Amino acid sequence: MSKAKAIVYPKETLYGVILAPVITEKATRGSEFNQVTFKVRDDASKPLIKAAVETLFSVKVKAVNTLVVKGKTKRFKGIPGKRSDWKKAVVTLAAGQTIDVTASL
Repeated sequence: MSKAKAIVYPKETLYGVILAPVITEKATRGSEFNQVTFKVRDDASKPLIKAAVETLFSVKVKAVNTLVVKGKTKRFKGIPGKRSDWKKAVVTLAAGQTIDVTASL
């Protein structure tokens, strides 16, 4: 059996994957379990997100979980509208690894 080769992504691609850290109570609670939450591009795959986090923050990623957050229906000056959908990635880091999202982005 042959091992799967790791895909090498260009640096320009990796810098555009992670848009912002998610700073909420729930995301902050994830730090107890060595997890960091990021807002990512809608078309980003799990291997691409893993490569981006490992390259940009110099850490070892254990797992990546993704979900699409559906936009809420809201009213803007009485006119119904809808917020955009966005993709969230919960990245679990290997033991002993940390990312300080408040200072790094």
